[in-house]
Amino acid sequence: MRTKRITAQGTGIYHCMSRTVNGQALFKLREMEVLRKMIHQVADFSGVEVLTYCLMNNHFHVLVRVSPEAKVSDSELMRRYRVLYAKPSLYQTASVSVMERELRDGGAEADLIRQKLLARMNDISAFMKTLKQRFSTWFNKTHERFGPLWADRFKSVLVEGKGNALQTMAAYIDLNPVRAGLVKDPKDYRFCGYAEAVSGQKKAQRALKFLTFGAYEASSNEALASYRELLFGKGSAAVEHAANINREAAVRVLKKEQGVLPSAVLLRCRIRYFTEGAVLGSREFVQSHVEHWKRSTGRKHRYKPQDIPAEAESDLVAMKRVRGAAFT
Repeated sequence: MRTKRITAQGTGIYHCMSRTVNGQALFKLREMEVLRKMIHQVADFSGVEVLTYCLMNNHFHVLVRVSPEAKVSDSELMRRYRVLYAKPSLYQTASVSVMERELRDGGAEADLIRQKLLARMNDISAFMKTLKQRFSTWFNKTHERFGPLWADRFKSVLVEGKGNALQTMAAYIDLNPVRAGLVKDPKDYRFCGYAEAVSGQKKAQRALKFLTFGAYEASSNEALASYRELLFGKGSAAVEHAANINREAAVRVLKKEQGVLPSAVLLRCRIRYFTEGAVLGSREFVQSHVEHWKRSTGRKHRYKPQDIPAEAESDLVAMKRVRGAAFT
């Protein structure tokens, strides 16, 4: 039986990840460009904010902020619908006209339209379902294939929306191409949120301000500088060290030499708590969601908040203990 997904009561930030069937390297530049556009397109429709993301040849990561909306106007509903169906078929074009007329006229049909559209918005599961289904349809049609594209349901980790947990998770996602050995600096990798922010993309810079300072009014240059320090550590020597160390060396220090690594270096390792820990944040944040999960499911939770091992040099706690090696 599937475990109920952990969700926030109110605004929540989620790290979501999905992998291709058998982990096949199916995505090349064209596929990743289409997936990148679809992420932003579906997020706009869903009323979800993309804080950062990273696309790889067999999986993708997104860090998104989902907030409940008290009311969405009819004009905004139709704007979002047009965003999702930017190239409508003749049937969809006619459908838009009918929907707009029904919404103007009001009544039971208008209420039904609003209900159906709003059910697909401001919900992490609906966002990921729409994104994965739309991309699967495009991919299978383009490559003349059929059958599932994705291995299983997506993984998600609820992240505390402030401080160390949020910033560390974002950095972990942006450093995916560095861990894979594709680049030494994520700014040189086209398909991640940090590269978009460095290139001057306004939405990405706005998200980076929230990630670094928790406020959208901060300076873009200050946000970029602060986030880069998180990625590479303080000072030019730290930048060089973090950029050049490889994952094998980091794991050797952690496991065989019982050493401690700076967080900027540790993030060059794969940390499974960040994709499989269910909830990540302070002990109080995680414990509150453990208790809520128990009340909402009526089940006894066999897990208790797990400290991220001391090698991480942080006070982060995860909801679930991962099986096997935590760092690889």
